[in-house]
Amino acid sequence: MSSTELPGVRSTSEPSPQVGAVHVAEGEQLRTAVLPGLELAVRSRPPRRTDLPPALFVHGLGGSSTNWSDLMLQLADTVDGEALDLPGFGWSPPPADRDYSVTALARAVIRHLDAAGRGPVHLFGNSLGGAVSTRVAAVRPDLVRTLTLVSPALPELRVQRSAVPTALLAVPGMASLFGRLTRGLTAEERTRGVTVLCYGDPSRVTPEGFGHAVAEMERRMALPYFWDAMTRSSRGIVDAYTLGGQHGLWRQAQRVLAPTLLVYGGRDQLVSYRMAQKAAASFRGSRLLTLPEAGHVAMMEYPEVVANAFRELLHDTDRDTETEDGRG
Repeated sequence: MSSTELPGVRSTSEPSPQVGAVHVAEGEQLRTAVLPGLELAVRSRPPRRTDLPPALFVHGLGGSSTNWSDLMLQLADTVDGEALDLPGFGWSPPPADRDYSVTALARAVIRHLDAAGRGPVHLFGNSLGGAVSTRVAAVRPDLVRTLTLVSPALPELRVQRSAVPTALLAVPGMASLFGRLTRGLTAEERTRGVTVLCYGDPSRVTPEGFGHAVAEMERRMALPYFWDAMTRSSRGIVDAYTLGGQHGLWRQAQRVLAPTLLVYGGRDQLVSYRMAQKAAASFRGSRLLTLPEAGHVAMMEYPEVVANAFRELLHDTDRDTETEDGRG
């Protein structure tokens, strides 16, 4: 494991101090994708072969591209993987327009893919990133070869009690209240709380991994836009839940053409396990992987299992394509 400075990550509208050093796992690389009004930190792992298909990984609320490092390592022999830090998260500065809606985040992903010319990609999304990826796959099917969603943040009528504090961040003034109420918490205490919330079994986090997470928490809490990004992103999820018609996320799920793998954890405290069957019925021809012991970030808890499920999806998709080509 090593750490390095990631240069050149600056907001065009709000300069931010570089606090601490970004963690880079062995074999990973970091770069900055610069677009008008938008800069995105991109984490990649060079493929083991030059002919591997491209993949893009999109993290959830409060997360970063490091959430995908374990899965990217598992799939290094299968895809040419990149993971984004969404605007305002990880090492990406805030967007110039401060728009953190699901639509705006999906637009950022689309702009990156269009500029990079990597599509169609195997698109992965977790939580908020799952909602973003669903919208991308629905509105730009040409950019998505397959879709893998881990605990996607799709609308629920009955939100779990443990997810209520996250939803409350969307209420005006609540973020500043949370900030005052938790001012005395150390970065280690905050990180432990997030770990308990997101993992089905927090003991699966290694001491080294926990140490990196604490350092990242310290860095992020020092950023002037931390609470603004969390608040506006939370509000974006709530707003997306209330959209109806063709813009509703469940309606857009029905429009997705890409072969889809859905992954749900039985101990997820943020996205209800009971939504798995509804999701499986909404994404046409999808396959469902349920992990009873997993929490909200199954790709971090069980990367080998998720990787194998994706390989099965890819194998069957390639086989179906070859069959159709043979008929043609």
